[in-house]
Amino acid sequence: MTSGFSSGNGPGGSPPGPFHADPPPAASAVFGARLDLAARYAGLLTTDGVVRGLIGPREAPRIWDRHLLNCAVVAELIPSDAAVVDVGSGAGLPGIVLAVARPDLTVVLVEPLARRTAFLAEVVTALGLDDSVTVVRGRAEEVGDTLVPADVVTARAVAPLDRLAGWCLPLTAPGGRLLALKGASASDEIAEHQAAIGRLGGATPVVRHCGIGLVDPPTTVVEIVRERVVEPTRARSAGRARRRSEPGGGGRRGRTRRG
Repeated sequence: MTSGFSSGNGPGGSPPGPFHADPPPAASAVFGARLDLAARYAGLLTTDGVVRGLIGPREAPRIWDRHLLNCAVVAELIPSDAAVVDVGSGAGLPGIVLAVARPDLTVVLVEPLARRTAFLAEVVTALGLDDSVTVVRGRAEEVGDTLVPADVVTARAVAPLDRLAGWCLPLTAPGGRLLALKGASASDEIAEHQAAIGRLGGATPVVRHCGIGLVDPPTTVVEIVRERVVEPTRARSAGRARRRSEPGGGGRRGRTRRG
């Protein structure tokens, strides 16, 4: 079976550059017996992922610390045998990483761009994850009717919290959680968007720090429990109210997405 991956050469046949794929010591603690599988994924990201524009060339040398481990430690917030939906999956971060680190999970990768979903499907096959990982092409707000509500919805650097709540909470089962991987501005985002999140059915957001002692800095995650189901019309009204309050008075804005 062919995976669809190239030999790792860049445009014009030039290699994407030297990269030492040896995992750091913390990777063994995080991935356990599936460390070799994680290393294979790291290799795919830093070769074809770079060539196809899913990972920047400068990210290759820090693929473990900045990307794989940063995502994998979020698994400590996910219960056993959970159904996970990863929104705006891009190159598979964190969705594929979580599927590698936690074979008990079932993961759906939601991504609207064809070139990214093609890469994701090839990675899933190459890593032998077909039984636990599904790739769905589409925007989160468009695919909700086709998905079973998830125990956990994840998103990494996709959009501000109010937009994430509008896209992701409808994909989350009541009592389930949105786990948004964020940076140092997480508390500021919560303060700014807490009211909108409440109108969308989310509980008060909580900042969690994952991987303490394993990754430096620890991964910052905003956890939002879906407390109640909000009718779509009410959710749209909340979104319109938010847009009217923004500078520019409600003109349509494009999404912020990872490259």
